[in-house]
Parts: sequence; structure tokens; C-alpha cells
Amino acid sequence: MISLSRKSRPHPDAALLKRIGQTVRARLDADPAAYRLPVEGLEIYGVSNFLSEAECQRLIATIDDVARPSLTYDGNRSGGRTSYSGDVDPWDPFTLMLQRRIDDLVGLDPDTGETIQGQRYTPGQEFCPHFDHFNPAQPFWDREMGRGGQRSWTAMAYLNTVEEGGSTDFPKVDLSIPPQRGALLVWNNMAVDGTPNPNSLHAGRPVVKGTKYVLTKWYRTRAWG
Repeated sequence: MISLSRKSRPHPDAALLKRIGQTVRARLDADPAAYRLPVEGLEIYGVSNFLSEAECQRLIATIDDVARPSLTYDGNRSGGRTSYSGDVDPWDPFTLMLQRRIDDLVGLDPDTGETIQGQRYTPGQEFCPHFDHFNPAQPFWDREMGRGGQRSWTAMAYLNTVEEGGSTDFPKVDLSIPPQRGALLVWNNMAVDGTPNPNSLHAGRPVVKGTKYVLTKWYRTRAWG
């Protein structure tokens, strides 16, 4: 979970992040399987049936194996993030195949992608409004600049359809997306000028009935790690 503090500091790499945005935008706009959601002030795309039912079931089993109480970015357990999560094995052949598919969809260098993380939400669990991008005013900014820099784009897939609740909401643009098995969401954490976009604020709303499984992959400005 990234702090909502918005202290003003010049943002490095804005020009590079602007070019990354142009690259991914052109790639997704040219892909007939990718649908740009009609909202103002946020670049967000959806791909239906990106994952098959069998792939979703395999990933759900993997998440159950690695899931631990979720931590915020500073390594703490927080009431704002009450799910279970864990990184999948990046060297597993199935994971490598999946990573290549996501990399190919967005057209970004695989080296800039973080390890895929799986999350599981049971009734009452949620992830309160947060940003995926880093604020240069945060204490861990210098460390992150040394291991890939800013998070540019986020790819998140729903692995199952939840009986009730569990939507992903973007309150700044009045957008709510319910879980749909196999669907992939891709959004730009930056504005078109390459600076952090306040409209990328989002939340995983509480599950009411059932269990919600998702996977998330973040992309950095440069090679991650």
C-alpha cells in the first residue's frame, strides 16, 4: 500500500515515463482484444478471457500455497489491507509463460516487470484506496530509484467471479469493475505527461460472499531489482 501523501517534489524520469505511456497506449489501442474503458483522466484497458478457466484454477491453487497476511509497502500489517498475498515462483515454466503473455500484450521490456503477486480476499477483506506508484517524498523513494524506479503500468487479472462484492474501484473517475473470471485490467499509473496520476487511486472493495482471487504485475521505469 502506497501512502496517499502528496507532498510536492519534482518527479524524475517524467520524460521517460511519458514515452513508456505512449508505447503501451499505441500497443493496446492497436490490439482488437483490448478495450479502453471510456473514462476521463485515466488510461485503463480491459481484456476479456485473457486467462482460461484451467489457467485460473491453477493460479488459484498456487496462490493458496503462497498466501500470507498481506503487508503494506513499508512491511507492516495494516487495517487498510486485510487480504492474503504472496509472490509466485518466477522461474516456474507456467509462470514464465504467463509473464511473457502479459509482457507481449503491453509491449514492455520483460526486465522492467516485477514478480507476479497473487492475492486472496475472503468475506470482509479489502484493500483500501491507495496508489501503485511511488511518491518521491516517501522515505523509501531513493531505494526504489535504485531498483527500477517508478511503477509505470499495472496489470491485474481476476481469477474468479465473486458471488458478491470485491469490485476494483477508481473513485476519482467513478469507475467500479466487478470480478470477472479470466479478465485482465491494465492501467497507467502516470498521467500522459509522465507524472503520477492522482486519478489512478484505486481500492479493492470488501468481499461480501465468496472468495476473490487476483494476480498483479507491476512494471517499473527501468530494469527491476
